[in-house]
Amino acid sequence: MDVISWTGRTACALQAAMRATNEDFAGRLGVAVRTVASWHQRPDTVPRAEIQEALDTIYERATPSVLRRFNLLTRPQPATTQTQALRVAIAIVTRGDDVLLVCRRGDDSLSWQFPAGMVKPGGSAEAVAVQETHAETGVHCTVREPLGERIHPVTGVVASYFACDYLVGDAANLDQLENAAVQWVPRSALTRFIPAEKIYPPILEALA
Repeated sequence: MDVISWTGRTACALQAAMRATNEDFAGRLGVAVRTVASWHQRPDTVPRAEIQEALDTIYERATPSVLRRFNLLTRPQPATTQTQALRVAIAIVTRGDDVLLVCRRGDDSLSWQFPAGMVKPGGSAEAVAVQETHAETGVHCTVREPLGERIHPVTGVVASYFACDYLVGDAANLDQLENAAVQWVPRSALTRFIPAEKIYPPILEALA
């Protein structure tokens, strides 16, 4: 079994690898949401022993895809490589009047989201948006334009958003460990799947 030196930084890397919100991650650990939020603000914090044990348990039960993402996020970088904040690339793929969504699995819940993937230090967020969309859904797309980026209000990672055009491919759930479903939904029905207040405003503007 791997021995992890748990700090706020490595705990947040595990959260990002799991694609969990602060609320979901706090619930799994049995801690207050503000505790998880404090790790994003103070990454050198060392959690209490009982919290480290809970982190060990979550890590040991993680799926292979979560472990791959965690190892990537915590891999030591060469001294010449600048430190990069955790970053995700998010693809808003449209085909006519439809937009592509994936349904993520949580502990006891499901949530609809846009296809997304972690960006390696020095990597291209635009390329990740295209590659992860294909890896998750089988859909080939191309980036039309960037929609901006922000510090995600829930996960605390840097989120880069891209408007993408459908090229070819049938939508299918190719990552059944992470996702429960993949679906094209009408733009007009998007907020039935994702509440409007949780959608980055430039996305709503681009889809209007």
